[in-house]
Amino acid sequence: MTVTTAVSPKTPDPVFVDPKQEELILVLDFGGQTAQLIARRVRDQNVFCQLVRHDLTLERIRELNPRGLILSGGPASVYDKGAPQVDPALFQLGIPVLGICYGMHLAWQAFGGVVKPGAKREFGRTSCHVVKDDPLLKGLPSTTTVWMSHGDQADSATKSFVPLMDTPTCPFAAVKHATLPIYGLQFHPEVTHTADGTQLLSNFVKQVCGCHGTWKISSLIEREVTTIRDRVGKSRVICGLSGGVDSSVVAAILYKSIGSQLSCIFVDNGLLRKGEAEKVRDRFQNHFKTDLHVVDASERFLSELDGVTDPQHKRKIIGRVFIEVFRKEAESIQDAHFLAQGTLYPDVIESGANADGPAATIKAHHNVGGLPEELGFELIEPLRDLFKDEVRRMGLELGLTEELVWRHPFPGPGLGVRCLGTLTAERLTKLREADAIVLEELRTAGLYRKIQQAFAVLLPVQSVGVMGDGRTYEEVIAVRAVQTDDFMTADWYPMPHEVLGRISTRIINEVRGVNRVVYDISSKPPSTIEWE
Repeated sequence: MTVTTAVSPKTPDPVFVDPKQEELILVLDFGGQTAQLIARRVRDQNVFCQLVRHDLTLERIRELNPRGLILSGGPASVYDKGAPQVDPALFQLGIPVLGICYGMHLAWQAFGGVVKPGAKREFGRTSCHVVKDDPLLKGLPSTTTVWMSHGDQADSATKSFVPLMDTPTCPFAAVKHATLPIYGLQFHPEVTHTADGTQLLSNFVKQVCGCHGTWKISSLIEREVTTIRDRVGKSRVICGLSGGVDSSVVAAILYKSIGSQLSCIFVDNGLLRKGEAEKVRDRFQNHFKTDLHVVDASERFLSELDGVTDPQHKRKIIGRVFIEVFRKEAESIQDAHFLAQGTLYPDVIESGANADGPAATIKAHHNVGGLPEELGFELIEPLRDLFKDEVRRMGLELGLTEELVWRHPFPGPGLGVRCLGTLTAERLTKLREADAIVLEELRTAGLYRKIQQAFAVLLPVQSVGVMGDGRTYEEVIAVRAVQTDDFMTADWYPMPHEVLGRISTRIINEVRGVNRVVYDISSKPPSTIEWE
């Protein structure tokens, strides 16, 4: 749980990209579902990449001085009235351009080509053949598998473009402009289903755009440390700790930047996993030796939640009480003018918080709910340019343990939304012990890192059982484990039966009051990952 505020920062964090940025790729977003994924794949080449609005002005593009531009896919058709467009002069800037699907159609159309519905739509894996050598295709086999997802396609040959790859139904699967550094791909190289997609993007970034891959997490840390020191001066910074990777990495980089000027607040709401509070104390009092304020508010949270069963009501109560407890503790810290939070790059994109970013606001960004305006903190967001996997790499660079860095996600309301029905200290203890057994057995079996999220849920039902010579009527634990790339969709994990058996046996034998264990085999959608 990281802390946010409803107040706009008095002095906003500087945009990461600056005039000295030597290697930058911009992805112009036309609404494609995989636009963020393109940026992540480029960053995998150690080249910094930002997702920006599709109608970014030519003046701003020149100011940012990118080495290359990627035009993303999108749901529209370029010939539709009101379809998003780019200034045709963009293709005359002398900056290499790679158009993907819709982006390719824009380039094709800009040079007089015709785009129209194809005779046959292509969705899914397709064999694609190289018909002409080019630096973009360096290292690719003559035939490779690509992922197609289109109904429209370039309709007829034009002197402006030369075909590089084709499929049986798509003669212009990959093209290059005859004289300018402009490329188009009808397929999606950013998805894992395209066998050589990483190589293609690497070739564009390095062979075509001339990038060397100089952007590294270690250099980002040093730059961020300098920025924080210069901005904070001699003031104190407050960081809300949850025990999760985002808030822990924020605290670690702040400690590296300003040392004893950092004060961390950890609110124990009584809804944490087993041993969570002790681990936070050890990590930030003994290892980093920060000024750690631990507030045990577990009794207050449970009192406020007494008798509440509606999950949304639970969330609102937990969020409100957290803010009240955090505010009171923050007011006791002298000379604190800054509040640090773990905003990530997807949060910035989806909330429309970046002036250069995509215009559509997908959701308001609230990590917890918002601190009252009267606190008047300025925000520090050292992770706002990073994706989750980059945050994990930064954590390792800063000395955090692999156990913490690769910890499965844990919801802000904690066990409050995994203990279905009434919340009591007794029921939370049952759930906490069962959850610890699930995670311990997954680690023992070497499965923890193969699963993106796993946990136990205490159900608000009882079932009949037999223990010894007597009948029991006790509660039920559900075990949930999923595999996912983005947490937007997820598949249930096919858990080996012997592991499930050990988990069930241990929970029933070791957790008093539980006599049945079930395994959740529903995918998202239609189900969600969490039960509440």
